[in-house]
Amino acid sequence: MWAGPMARARNKLTARQAAALTKPGRHSDGGGLYLVIDGEGAAMRRRWLYLFPWSGKRREMGLGGFPAVSLADARKARDDAEHVAREGRDPIAARDQSREVPASKPTFGEVADALIAAKEGEWRNSKHREQWKMTLLKYAAPLRTRPVDEIDTAAVLDVLKPLWTAKPETASRLRGRIEAVLDAAKAQGQRSGENPAAWRGHLSHLLPKRQKLSRGHHAAMAYADMPAFMASLRGRDAMAALALEFCILTATRSGETLGAQWCEIDTEKKVWTVPAKRMKAAREHRIPLSDRALAIVKTLEEGKAGDFVFPGRKATRPLSNMAMEMMLRRMKVEDITVHGFRSAFRDWAGNETHFPREIAEAALAHVVGDKAEQAYRRSDALEKRRALMAAWASHCEPKTGGNILKFERSSGNPAA
Repeated sequence: MWAGPMARARNKLTARQAAALTKPGRHSDGGGLYLVIDGEGAAMRRRWLYLFPWSGKRREMGLGGFPAVSLADARKARDDAEHVAREGRDPIAARDQSREVPASKPTFGEVADALIAAKEGEWRNSKHREQWKMTLLKYAAPLRTRPVDEIDTAAVLDVLKPLWTAKPETASRLRGRIEAVLDAAKAQGQRSGENPAAWRGHLSHLLPKRQKLSRGHHAAMAYADMPAFMASLRGRDAMAALALEFCILTATRSGETLGAQWCEIDTEKKVWTVPAKRMKAAREHRIPLSDRALAIVKTLEEGKAGDFVFPGRKATRPLSNMAMEMMLRRMKVEDITVHGFRSAFRDWAGNETHFPREIAEAALAHVVGDKAEQAYRRSDALEKRRALMAAWASHCEPKTGGNILKFERSSGNPAA
């Protein structure tokens, strides 16, 4: 605590005298203010020092160098510090506190980018990252430059309303991602209070309830047309054509095929093992390769130059996500999707074969049954599925004279 004023004369020095002083040591101006000179000649350093009693001890408080800090400025700083001490506050602590610049809150964009970087490890493919990045960059653009603690309900609604009816699925995903960003900010102490992007009990009262999506089926080819389609496909000399045929024969998703790597394929055992990180269900999936699927692999193996079975223009990267869809467009197959071939496979297996349902579902990497049933079904029935995939390849094999294409859209159940 302040121990009372020192009974000393004040303002002993003049500005000229202070400027003329060169002798090392402390030169008193009175009232606890000193001009301290250290060193001599070119190494000489002059600075102001305020000495004051605090809690029974003498404290030293630097007030800056001379002549950058003039005699008048040093006296004012001394007087201000003395005033603070008389109020019972430590002048040094008070000054340090006043110098602290409150850390500015990060912007919504900064928190969003940090969240995307943090979540990358839990996403199984780059598609999720690009979707998050795109929505939070494009659609949430008005929020990105605003401090994250200033985002309120009105700001969220301004972003969501233009999309809510025009692009309901996009708007719903965007709302969830905005909510996640604001939750992350709250968890880090960067904002407080309720989340203005929360749906239940909040935005549900301010936005119309979104219509339940009628997802429809992926446009699928009638399985009876597969032999003729395969004949036409094999006439295409392109990596995308081989990738599409392999994708159909293995009944896999396009991303699984395009991301296939040589280290995943055992040509001796005729098995392709897709690691869990690349599967939708996050479970390793073994796929028995039919003779035709294996022939495609061995053909490509002869000229492999990188890790990917189906490389793009650069061997270090796979084919584009759109490569197989574009192949369909070039073949004038307008109302069919790559994913729809999984539907064709499932329809064929259910309508034309006697393989059990769970075998067909396992071939599609679908999770069948409740957790108890899954626990008992430890095997992935690889050999039973081998027979199924061989039969599917046989069905898809081009028939003599099967080059005339007449495509129909399947009405069967979709395969996700």
